[in-house]
Amino acid sequence: MSMSDPIADLLTRVRNAITAKLPSVNIPASRLKEEICVVLKREGFIRDYALTDERGAPHCQLRVTLKYMPDRTCVIQGLRRVSKPSLRVYKQSKELRPVRSGMGVSIMSTPKGVMTGKEARAAKVGGEVLCEVW
Repeated sequence: MSMSDPIADLLTRVRNAITAKLPSVNIPASRLKEEICVVLKREGFIRDYALTDERGAPHCQLRVTLKYMPDRTCVIQGLRRVSKPSLRVYKQSKELRPVRSGMGVSIMSTPKGVMTGKEARAAKVGGEVLCEVW
């Protein structure tokens, strides 16, 4: 199975795990997905992530541990892919706007690495807007 958009796959797997109220979800690993998880953990949207290298598994997996509130609602309320393979979305630092009135974050791929839109604006770097999480 060839995957044209691995980031959309990551978001869909997380969305499905939230719907099923799963504690964690396994995703085929890549450096970019790992960087996205670093940002999600730093911003408090996921509890943790880890690279699992199980014997017999053909590829390395990224295990994302989701974060729930005491009433069993997930911290992540929504995820949206912004830049798609069919339509890339690039923004300059001054074009970056808050997501959901500051309640969410946009995750960007910049020349200085993967970071939130807020961090990119502060660092005065633009880049590709990968997704939004709120």
